[in-house]
Amino acid sequence: MNLAALTRWIEANTALRGPFEAEKFASGQSNPTYRLSAPGGTYVLRRKPEGVLLKSAHAVDREYRVQRALAGSAVPVAGMQGLCEDDSVIGTAFYIMDHVAGRIFFDPALPDQMPPDRKAMYDEMLRVLAAIHEVDLTATALTDYGPQGHYLARQLARWTKQYKATETELLPDMEALIAGLEADLPQDDGQRTLVHGDYRIDNLIFAPDSTRILAVLDWELSTVGHPYADLAALVMQWQLPPGKVGRGLAGLDRARLGVPTDAQAVARYCELRGLGDIPDFNVYLAFAFFRMAAILQGVKKRGLDGNASNPEQAALYGSFVPMFAAKGLAALDP
Repeated sequence: MNLAALTRWIEANTALRGPFEAEKFASGQSNPTYRLSAPGGTYVLRRKPEGVLLKSAHAVDREYRVQRALAGSAVPVAGMQGLCEDDSVIGTAFYIMDHVAGRIFFDPALPDQMPPDRKAMYDEMLRVLAAIHEVDLTATALTDYGPQGHYLARQLARWTKQYKATETELLPDMEALIAGLEADLPQDDGQRTLVHGDYRIDNLIFAPDSTRILAVLDWELSTVGHPYADLAALVMQWQLPPGKVGRGLAGLDRARLGVPTDAQAVARYCELRGLGDIPDFNVYLAFAFFRMAAILQGVKKRGLDGNASNPEQAALYGSFVPMFAAKGLAALDP
């Protein structure tokens, strides 16, 4: 990264002052992310990856817009410092936000926590997710943040197109999953809320000394859409194998851990939002598996093309595409 050019832009367009030191975070597979250290504080820079990108992918401008709109709301986000859409500064568009000091957990089993704290942290996760879905789109000027119409149908078409654009081999389960989703899509019930798009425990910053969430990160896939897709994506993550790779809860004794079952989490979410049960939740869950398969296929293709932030990790993630397709099919026909 050209630190001299970056510093000139920062000092001309924000209140921050250098000199700056940049250190790349190991996470941030989609949009490379850096810690910026300066005498006045610590900040975070997120940029688009280099190379040829799919249209509408890696939209750092949207990440910046939604987090700025949520400042001061019931949804905790980092403070935004500036957005640069001029590729000539460091090679790609980027934005700068405050660094939020806290704890990020990558294992949803939370092995270092006690059961009461796990229970509280999961309840906090569901509380913040419900708060995202209760955001007043008019008050936050986000009514145009996503198109009108049937969200799930629109998302299925979008991710099918992106999957086909990055397809490297024919996967029968993926073809069957796409066809099954097209056949089983629920009717549009008119719900239209802000959705995060990738809400899971490792995209949350918890306070250093409590179970409170200080910031929700990684808004790249956020839009205005259907809230049940967000909830299904969270449940999907829990159904993956435990450990560093799957980072799920499959097969674990959740009662002993103090972690809610999928059904308990869905019921608590409904309670927080004053809802009844969720019909066709299995279809939303199947879509969550499909979309993640499509995302990982894109990561795999970027790795093969030499444009991945972490090529070895890209190859590993890409190898999971068949598993997600199979799990999506299983969810579609429980």
